[in-house]
Amino acid sequence: MYLYESFIIAISMYSKIPVPRVEWNEKNMKYAICFFPVVGAVTGILVMGIGRILLHAGAGSLLFAAVMTLLPVLVTGGIHMDGFMDTLDALGSYGGREKKLEILKDPHAGAFAVLGLGCYLLWSVAVWSEADADMLPVIGCSYVISRAFSGFSVVTFQAARDTGLARTFQDGAVRKTVGIVMLIVLLSSVVLSLRLDVRMGAASAAAGLLSFCCYKAVCYRQFGGMTGDLAGYFLQICELAMLTGIVLAGRLL
Repeated sequence: MYLYESFIIAISMYSKIPVPRVEWNEKNMKYAICFFPVVGAVTGILVMGIGRILLHAGAGSLLFAAVMTLLPVLVTGGIHMDGFMDTLDALGSYGGREKKLEILKDPHAGAFAVLGLGCYLLWSVAVWSEADADMLPVIGCSYVISRAFSGFSVVTFQAARDTGLARTFQDGAVRKTVGIVMLIVLLSSVVLSLRLDVRMGAASAAAGLLSFCCYKAVCYRQFGGMTGDLAGYFLQICELAMLTGIVLAGRLL
């Protein structure tokens, strides 16, 4: 029963998918992060299904790209994009570590957040406009891979502060078990991507790994550890980097 409740917590926290309400407690928080990639699986299935429908119906490249860009945001409710924007404001401040952490908690969006969001969406639409139906299965896997990386970071990275949502999940999780599950999901998704298409799968995995390494460096050098906002920032960067890698591999190689 507690695994079911852990599943519900993960879905309700990281998506807008309707699920029953459950009480958060020490027992069902232990494995909640294990189910985080499920949101990515749902997103990937929707991207593949709706993407194929649009392409089969003869939708223009701009309409297709706009729908594909907005779909993941609609599934998640923008929770990760919020962290992306907060992090851009913090990094753009060029302040000290404490100043950056203070900005992460500020509910207001600054100039760097707005500018970064615009650039992100513009690049996403541009890359999606070059995608075709053959790329969709590998792109679908990328949403699982990004969440496996993110979940792994939650249970292995040092927390930047003693409070916050990420620290709540860290303290409640059975870290070793969750870390192993995330690695299994990550490797399985990468293998599936490679079996679907070696070139695009390899480009996706390489882009995801590079994003993860950069994310770790930003966490420790700029903030002294990870936070929920930083995890959201990474997820958005990782998804866009993998999408770019897949499309470039599919078009150029």
